[in-house]
Amino acid sequence: PSFGFLFDIDGVLVRGKTPIPAAKTAFQKLVNSQGQFLVPVVFVTNAGNCLRQKKADQLSHILGVPISQDQVMMSHSPLRMFKRYHEKCVLVSGQGPLLDIAQDLGFSQPITIETLREKYPLLDVVDHDRTPDVSVSLCFVLNSFSVVLFGEPVRWETNLQLIIDVLLTSGYPGNPYHHENYPHIPVLACNMDLMWVAEAQSPRFGHGTFMVCLENIYKKITGKDLKYEALMGKPSELTYQYAEYLIRTQAAERQWKQPIQTLYAVGGSAALSQDDEIDNSWENELASAAATHCRSVLVCTGVYNPHTEAPLDAKESITETVFHGHRDFRFDPGLVEPDHIVPDVDAAVDLIFHLENFAP
Repeated sequence: PSFGFLFDIDGVLVRGKTPIPAAKTAFQKLVNSQGQFLVPVVFVTNAGNCLRQKKADQLSHILGVPISQDQVMMSHSPLRMFKRYHEKCVLVSGQGPLLDIAQDLGFSQPITIETLREKYPLLDVVDHDRTPDVSVSLCFVLNSFSVVLFGEPVRWETNLQLIIDVLLTSGYPGNPYHHENYPHIPVLACNMDLMWVAEAQSPRFGHGTFMVCLENIYKKITGKDLKYEALMGKPSELTYQYAEYLIRTQAAERQWKQPIQTLYAVGGSAALSQDDEIDNSWENELASAAATHCRSVLVCTGVYNPHTEAPLDAKESITETVFHGHRDFRFDPGLVEPDHIVPDVDAAVDLIFHLENFAP
């Protein structure tokens, strides 16, 4: 094969924990009688609350085919490339086994919001039922500090408060705020999805919504923009470059000689690049991108609503389109438009095999 698949999960293969019926049918077409994939496949999810192996096990169960953790790309997977942060102390925000996730990615000194809250009990006072009965905070120094946002937390008010404390004190949250500490300590964020699809009839708040809150609180207090060292997760360019690296690795392991020329992103849009220049030292880890095309195939089982009327005039559609992407990404209506729209993932596989003239 000279092409590979990048599959979204939520809204493409599952809705919440309920499998989409077309998914199992589609994946029977992608494997041979021994269960080996006929083409390289990577699952790209903006979820960040579990380890790759757990997601691979879930997918194997849902799809009825064996999936390895090397085929799964979580929103935080590119953090493996950011080795210069791995030895530093990082405050991690999200939910799930955060310390296990951080250590699996290479971070040697992760600290959770809950640990920070225990060390500085006077900082988290929104919930009066959890207000501590103490008068002093412990001395707890955080050296070479940075913040990693894995995903939406459970207690937003606690995480928002303590992350702001850390940013405005350069890693000494028990100290008074110093507005001149700018630019602030590094912040790396995974998963910018404003909304995501579960079993409810309407989309639910995602980590992107939490980030909107954090950015606006920081700006309201300081008058300055919150800066990100890097943004990852769909639709960031970094994520698709890392996904292509995983696709190329699969092809090499199977000793497929044909170079991978086209990637098909099923369920997602094309990659968007970050506005500001960021450090690209991680690119050496990935080698140069080799695929010449990335085609997006939108399915109608997720957030996308095929019954919404599109304006007849293209210029009018640009002004009427609400951009749900992150603040720091350039909005190009041409990139948001999918190359193909199909009913479901099974139809997507059929279409791609037809376009590639590929007969399993």
